Amino acid sequence: MNADRILTTHVGSLPRPDALADLLIARENGEIVDKKLFDDTVDEAVANAVKMQMGLGIDVISDGEMSKIGFSTYIKDRCSGFSGDSPRVPPGDLELFPDYLVQAAAQNQAPPIKRPVCSGEIRVVNREPLEQDIARLRRLLRESDALGGFMNASSPGIIATSLPNEYYASEDEYLEAIGEVMREEFETISAAGLTLQVDCPDLAMARHIKYKTLSDEEFLREAGKQLEVLNAALVNVPAEHVRLHICWGNYEGPHHLDIPLKKIAPLVCQAKAQTLSFEASNPRHSHEASVWEELGLPEDKVLMPGVIDTCTNYIDHRELVAERICRFAHIVGRERVLAGTDCGFGTFTKFGRVNPAIAIEKLSALVQGAEIASARLWGH
Repeated sequence: MNADRILTTHVGSLPRPDALADLLIARENGEIVDKKLFDDTVDEAVANAVKMQMGLGIDVISDGEMSKIGFSTYIKDRCSGFSGDSPRVPPGDLELFPDYLVQAAAQNQAPPIKRPVCSGEIRVVNREPLEQDIARLRRLLRESDALGGFMNASSPGIIATSLPNEYYASEDEYLEAIGEVMREEFETISAAGLTLQVDCPDLAMARHIKYKTLSDEEFLREAGKQLEVLNAALVNVPAEHVRLHICWGNYEGPHHLDIPLKKIAPLVCQAKAQTLSFEASNPRHSHEASVWEELGLPEDKVLMPGVIDTCTNYIDHRELVAERICRFAHIVGRERVLAGTDCGFGTFTKFGRVNPAIAIEKLSALVQGAEIASARLWGH
């Protein structure tokens, strides 16, 4: 990991340019989109995203998830078995503030995507999007001086949370079927020499959405099943090639029903992933660094705390970013901290409140803060 400085990265998704966003929304709505136009537009968007990351000095970069409509539902375009749409399930915290729920939707905090149901057997039927994503990013990485590249993929649990089951006999059977198809994607990304980031909001956010009627203890049992299926899907992927990202929902809201990190951290540490990514900058979770001091981080794990908030247009001050980094470094050691963001800046297409230009400045603050932290931690 860090030999003589704090390395920087982010959670993956970046704001998509308007031209690409319009094409993604058109495809989502069932409109016919010229394939060459779409591919060329994605190529340009990814090239610009990589150039931006390199220009800022981000060490471990991604393709910004430019080709995907969203981080948790894109699998419907690669697999059979999904159709139609399903009702939205609002987070439990927003339900308690119905006026704000309406306001949040008006402020672009309700992604314009479909959430189809599982209505048939799930099988991978379209491998081209993943192959294109991998080839595109690998080509651009060869042309750059980045230290490495990573690619996002959904966890079986977040897919099951986002796309309701109406076909399999039980939720457990549905989850296992998703795990089988995601196993292929996980192994393909890793075999290509890219770090695999598995996005697992199901281990945190699902508590106040799909499982909001359960107790914490009941939720942890369900989360344990999801983690078991995830680890089975990662059986052939080395742990050091995997990052696991958890979050409580990348939206500005009360978040007062978020399950505490202290309750889920022991479970998260059981994931077959060397690096653990989590929110650590927003007002509901910035105090939880002490959890790792109390719990103790397993020797084979690395922390990737979010040291940049991704829900507001405040540009985090570089000195504050440095303080956040140093706090974790003092707890687990400077070699075991990778500076990241709370979540993505483009979780879904045309979704979120952070202005794209401000998102870039926030990533710049990440790099500047890491430089300050490195000077403090290594004395240079």
